[in-house]
Amino acid sequence: MNKITPDHLSRSAYVYVRQSTSDQLLNNPESRRRQYALATRARALGWENVIVIDDDLGRSGGGTARPGFERLLTAICTGSAGVVLAIEASRLARNGRDWHTLLEFCTLVSSLIIDEDGIYDPKLMNDRLLLGMKGTFSELELSILRQRSQEALRLKAARGDLHTSVAIGYVRSADDRLELDPDKRVREALHLAFCKFAEFGSVRQVVIWLCDEGIKMPIVVYGERGRVVEWRLPRYNTIHRLLSNPVYAGAYVFGRTGSQVRIEVGRKLIARGVRRLQKDWEVLIRDHHEGYISWQDYESNQRIINGNANMKGEMVPGSVRNGGGLLIGLLRCGHCGRKLRVLHNGIRGIARYVCNDANVNHGRRTKCIGFGNMRIDAAVSAEVLSVIAPLGLDAALQAIADRERAGTERLRQIELALEQARYEAARAHRQYNAVDPENRLVAGDLERRWNERLAEVARLEADLAVARDKQPSALTDTERAEILALGADLEQLWRHPGASAVIRKRILRAVLEEIIVTLEPGYLHLKLHWKGGDHTLLHVVKNRTGQHRWKTDAATEQLICQLARMLSDGNIASVLNRLGVRTAKGNTWTQQRVRTFRNDHGVAAYREGERAERGEVILHEAASRLQVSKMTVVRLIKDGVLPAKQACLGAPYVIREMDLDLPAVQSAIKSGRAVSPDPRQGLLEYQ
Repeated sequence: MNKITPDHLSRSAYVYVRQSTSDQLLNNPESRRRQYALATRARALGWENVIVIDDDLGRSGGGTARPGFERLLTAICTGSAGVVLAIEASRLARNGRDWHTLLEFCTLVSSLIIDEDGIYDPKLMNDRLLLGMKGTFSELELSILRQRSQEALRLKAARGDLHTSVAIGYVRSADDRLELDPDKRVREALHLAFCKFAEFGSVRQVVIWLCDEGIKMPIVVYGERGRVVEWRLPRYNTIHRLLSNPVYAGAYVFGRTGSQVRIEVGRKLIARGVRRLQKDWEVLIRDHHEGYISWQDYESNQRIINGNANMKGEMVPGSVRNGGGLLIGLLRCGHCGRKLRVLHNGIRGIARYVCNDANVNHGRRTKCIGFGNMRIDAAVSAEVLSVIAPLGLDAALQAIADRERAGTERLRQIELALEQARYEAARAHRQYNAVDPENRLVAGDLERRWNERLAEVARLEADLAVARDKQPSALTDTERAEILALGADLEQLWRHPGASAVIRKRILRAVLEEIIVTLEPGYLHLKLHWKGGDHTLLHVVKNRTGQHRWKTDAATEQLICQLARMLSDGNIASVLNRLGVRTAKGNTWTQQRVRTFRNDHGVAAYREGERAERGEVILHEAASRLQVSKMTVVRLIKDGVLPAKQACLGAPYVIREMDLDLPAVQSAIKSGRAVSPDPRQGLLEYQ
């Protein structure tokens, strides 16, 4: 029975081409040629319009999204496909859902399915049964192959013999074991990265230091020549992978990552490379090979890296940063258990610790707790210094050793790079000498390579000369004595201008696990949890509202209150500046600062005519009333004739208006007196 009808031939023939992985695309071209050859077979069977769908090359048929397969289903549903050609059922689908969906659509629109074995009409019972069995076998075949390969991988990994790739710094030996790379430059570069992380405690700071020093790190590149080591300036991901890979701790690990399957838009979506916790690793073999660091150092590095993650939850301390608040990341609220946050006010070293849990989660209008950092930082720092004081001498000796070693890391890396560059130049020279000079096609290229290697040698020699010139001089006996003296006095060292906030924070985090803070009226109760498991209780007096180091002194407050009853804000500022009075922060007074002070202290502003209502006048007003000069009024006040008040020296005189009519004042003005009591003082009389 001929299953191909004129109706089928009037429509298009669709050839579906698929290979599951990119590795198959590279290594299995014959299978791909066989699939494309189906287009020729379709034309031989009578179809004129043949469409090849190869959008799914490199995609699995196990149920994941396939744009080519969706395009094929669309063509079938619209009735434009008269036949679907595939080399076998497994090319069309490897799961029952896609396979039976295809069969159902082909049945509805009367489309045929052709493979290498025959022609099938899904509307016919026998053909539908046969196609169903082929789809089932295709799905079963995939499951069996996957199970066999995965079990084989697990068994080999359990012995520690499965190496899909070799990390930089290692090579595979003849007996398929991991050994340290014989290249000394590679080994020392990796050792340098681990040492710098132990010094800085931050992946980003290690990357910044390496880039600033111009030190390149090795990376593995796979190409036509196989596995090749190249040298480049490091990136964050490069150093992070180096520090988080357990292979450098001498451990063999299998199953650090897994996959998660979820359904999106009716399709299976596989997320690969999902990180697993250490307890979920399938294989962990310690001391499997020689490592660059110990397993204890590796675990310590992971704790530091995980702890440096900011905005990753309330239980993570976060990375050490500049800014005020030495205890940020260590403080935990004793009322709700949340980590305290820090608020900076723009002044170096000044901050405020707050816990917003009561406001955020419990609907209250106040914070859980909040306090300034000055007193609590000082109290905790003093307690820590008293504990680590015996280690001050060891720290001083270590500082001397670090000072003598400063700059040698970069110098050593340049020397190793120069040694390798000289080898590459000598090798290029030998290749150039070995070629026939008349063969310019080859000799010209070899000459160019030789010149490039010589230029690299010249550049590294210049860098080496500059690095040697920048080497710090050896410590003198006086400098050694000063460093040892600082080691004996940790309090002075703690307050030294060269000790940054980052260094202080790292010291505190090195010895403290966390600090539990509870608040009582007027006091802060601290429970210090040390790394070793001990606990220490501290009680710190809390600042009362309005009492802080920027508070204006009482004498200035009283003076401003008195001046506010007789002068405007601008005149008050002028008086204070003439007297040399400064604000609490050491600034001169301005009209705005006086106004702010009054508003904060509830002092009313001077109102025009206020003195007149109280019956008071000042110096120039009194002189105008008495029709004398201001100096005459001053002399009357100093002689005790005219009563007057003065808030302070330099402040304006305040005179009661009724005192201007006193008989003694009027008599003194009429009689007059010498400007000076000196008898030699005369008068100038004009003729």
